[in-house]
Amino acid sequence: MIPTPDIVHVRREYGDAVYDPAEDTFALMDALEADHEFLRSVNFCLEIGCGSGCVSAFAAQLLGPSAAFVCTDINPLATKCTKRTASINHVEIDSVITSTLEGMRVKGAVDLLLFNPPYVVTSDEEEIAAQQHASIEGSWAGGIYGTRLLQQMIDDGLIEVRIYLKQETLHSQGRFYLVAIKQNDPEGLVRQLQDRGLDVEVSYVFLM
Repeated sequence: MIPTPDIVHVRREYGDAVYDPAEDTFALMDALEADHEFLRSVNFCLEIGCGSGCVSAFAAQLLGPSAAFVCTDINPLATKCTKRTASINHVEIDSVITSTLEGMRVKGAVDLLLFNPPYVVTSDEEEIAAQQHASIEGSWAGGIYGTRLLQQMIDDGLIEVRIYLKQETLHSQGRFYLVAIKQNDPEGLVRQLQDRGLDVEVSYVFLM
């Protein structure tokens, strides 16, 4: 059993500026640990919206030093916190300030894609403003269905496994782990991801 990364510094050093690991964070880590044997071949892991860096630090401990880890976040303090989390937990993680995968040249190279998206149902205006401000609100404000950012990624072809497509991120054998709540219409998300070449399994849906 892999221990939870040391994250005492998150609230102490970053206060309310960075998403503090919570139930959704730990559920994502549980899913990764449950699939440990399937993830042994991972060479490159990319986390979108890393926040504190807790999930990637856990994955790095789980998979060992042979895998490379890159995290993205629109919040500069989140990328800074992620580097701090990596250092404290003695793992190597690179962090990039960007929205989702903007500017990342990772076509077909990602073995493990992680995303705990902003899933709280809000107005679209609130979600857009939160993303523009690049602050803590961007970690939870999800738009009218709680999936605006994720939907944009799907529509843009960023979550694909079909090699002939121009924008796909995942390797043909890659895995994508996503957090969703009941209000996000998980069944609809499953259908959309299946339409884009993924085999989809629902492990747990948050009831909020």
